[in-house]
Amino acid sequence: MPRRIEKLEVFAFDRQTDRPYLGDTANGVVDLGPDYFVRQFNGTIYPKRDRSIVVCLTDSDGAQGWGETYGLVAPKAVVALIDDLFGSYLKTLDPDRPDQVWDKLYELQRVRGYWGGFLGDALAALDIALWDLAAKSKGESIQSALGRKGGGQLAGYVSGLPPKTRQERVDLAVSWKERGFDSVKLPIGAVDDGDVVGEMNALRDALGDEHRISLDIHWTKTAKETIELDAALQGMNPWFLEAPTKPEDIAAQQEIAQSIKAPLALGEEWRTEWDYRYRTDACHIIQPEMGHTGITQFMRMGRMAQEHGAEIIPHATIGLGIFMAASLRASLAAGASSHEFQHTIYHRNAALLEGAASCENGYFEIPDTPGHGVTPNDDAFQYLTPIKT
Repeated sequence: MPRRIEKLEVFAFDRQTDRPYLGDTANGVVDLGPDYFVRQFNGTIYPKRDRSIVVCLTDSDGAQGWGETYGLVAPKAVVALIDDLFGSYLKTLDPDRPDQVWDKLYELQRVRGYWGGFLGDALAALDIALWDLAAKSKGESIQSALGRKGGGQLAGYVSGLPPKTRQERVDLAVSWKERGFDSVKLPIGAVDDGDVVGEMNALRDALGDEHRISLDIHWTKTAKETIELDAALQGMNPWFLEAPTKPEDIAAQQEIAQSIKAPLALGEEWRTEWDYRYRTDACHIIQPEMGHTGITQFMRMGRMAQEHGAEIIPHATIGLGIFMAASLRASLAAGASSHEFQHTIYHRNAALLEGAASCENGYFEIPDTPGHGVTPNDDAFQYLTPIKT
């Protein structure tokens, strides 16, 4: 009999942190109780803890593949989709063809207009686990299964400067430069006095002309405001401007891309290649987030980027780190030039995984071990709660 998925397990990853993502919550937030708060600078809800949804697939040979997706907000929605929609059909499909499985699962709700959101996230978790399982069954790494043999290095850029004052943020950026990192990203919400130009200028003065400094605008500007900000920043030579305006406003994104001098980076919220198809002329850099895309869609976006001359610099978010491991390996295969390094999150949670890549001296060191190379260790299960499926 052909190999099939026989068991599907789902876990909620939930870990308390000393400091919420993006830093201090003393001011400028609406507290929503034990789980969430809203940052007023961009109106977005954030969790108070590290959270994600983790899946484990076991095949008829007893082999396992691990996947992970977003579980930051309303994680039960993802679990319900895996349990009620995808689980039974998944067990009838060929686990050696993860890309075909993704297509078949996606088709289940396509004609009803369910093209992304939580549905895409649930698909991503299963897709990562399937690729892990399929590659391990052949004794090869995911990057090898995707056509890129061997391990390798991938540049990591320091993301986030959470301290409260400008001088502390500048000092932190300098400390990472001294540790061998030549690139940093400033979130606009970290600028406590609203003086973004002054903040970028302070970073440029401290880090020097060759250091790459990007700005994450967190969807807070109109096209006109972004174009004006770009003009004001030209003396600082920004590496790229990220997520400047409403993510669904394609016309505004196109206007910005055609008008600014700094490269425009988009894509952390995309789930499928269809999100990119209509924006190929609206950005210079794509930032696929593995926790949203899974490997199948990550690679399809990567191929489209190569066709259109766009650079690939993947996004990284809060999680245990399974989707991060998959992202690093797929990034090697896709020809990414760099990868986001969430320095406040990555190493803390990577310690809960066997086989996680290191990130030192400006580079992720990615081994050529089977699959995506990571499995939860014993310590991880302090933070992983099984959910019945």
